[in-house]
Amino acid sequence: MKLLNVKTSLGNLFVDPPLGWAQLRHQKLRLLVALAGIAFADILIFMQLGFKALLLDGSTLVHKNLHGDLVLVSQRTKSLLEGQAFSRRHLYQAVAVEGVASASPLYFSFGGWVNPWKKEVNNIAVIAFNPARPVLNLPDVNQQLNQIKLPNVVLFDSQSQPDLGPVAESFTQGQSITTEISGRRVRVGGIFTLGSSIFTRGHVITSDWNYLRLFGADSIDKIHVGVLTLKPEADAQNISKQIQTRLPSDVKVITRQEFIDAEQAYWAADPAGVIFNFGTIMGFIVGVVIVYQILYSDVNNHLSEYATLKAMGYTDMSLLVVVFQEAIILAILGFIPGFACSIGMYGLLGNLTRIPILMRLDVALQVFAITVVMCLVSAAVAMRRLQSADPADVF
Repeated sequence: MKLLNVKTSLGNLFVDPPLGWAQLRHQKLRLLVALAGIAFADILIFMQLGFKALLLDGSTLVHKNLHGDLVLVSQRTKSLLEGQAFSRRHLYQAVAVEGVASASPLYFSFGGWVNPWKKEVNNIAVIAFNPARPVLNLPDVNQQLNQIKLPNVVLFDSQSQPDLGPVAESFTQGQSITTEISGRRVRVGGIFTLGSSIFTRGHVITSDWNYLRLFGADSIDKIHVGVLTLKPEADAQNISKQIQTRLPSDVKVITRQEFIDAEQAYWAADPAGVIFNFGTIMGFIVGVVIVYQILYSDVNNHLSEYATLKAMGYTDMSLLVVVFQEAIILAILGFIPGFACSIGMYGLLGNLTRIPILMRLDVALQVFAITVVMCLVSAAVAMRRLQSADPADVF
């Protein structure tokens, strides 16, 4: 009988105007307050998840643009930003394996960039490789390889932070940009687009020989990433095992996706990633409290009506469906303004920081699911007040 009542109530949800909606719209001001509270909680959650996505996506800008199938890194490397270098000779061991088409070095370090206008020094990421064997899937870079072949010439990331100077704008206007990196004079020979992140204020790209000039003679023999390209139809898993048998224990071979996943896992466990997760939980709790207060007040105000329905034979389960109707309606209507406001705030933060924060579909779906759960949990807690209602006490 209980199951029949629940099925009947659920069927009426799609046939008749929901009773939950009728109760919510009866007091429009309270409904608006509830929607504002849910939207606020959603914005909190959106911002925390957006910051976390910014952290994880920003940490893998280089990884995602590598032109290769397999990657060599040091066993001690937990993050590219804090990576350990290893001998370049291991590339020759890897390329000797049947099925490997090429093995190219990538150098990554931080240098002191002097703002040409304010003469302030900020750290900038320096990426280098052999221009004859490019390792990045960046058309802007690959079209300007002749520039970085020249001595002391670098390409500048147009999405770098403003405190590095208006380099991209000035270069586009035809100005010659000359400055210093780590005490050595360099000239900007071109512009490309990669992006900055929370921990990286910007990037420059140059050749391996210019990298040697910047960081000393020993730097050219120590690489941070080995990028391996396989021949067509080669078995990556099998080749990876063969390469690993030839390498020492302090160097590992992984796929490009594993390289990305390892970097993101490292930063997800970092205090910054933990803080963003904690912020998401706090937003959820705020939403639960707000929705609970609204639903509890609504149940309490309509207690006599619910008691009448109980006296007519309605079970607690069938009345719970009505409260769940209210919860789901609040979740949907509250999510819409929260989603819209979050898109605007993402755009505003992107303009202010030059770090793009995009509204990703998976994040939007995740927040929507959290909103629905948040409202349903609140409804279940508020239902305790309804279960305690006795028709004899009310009348």
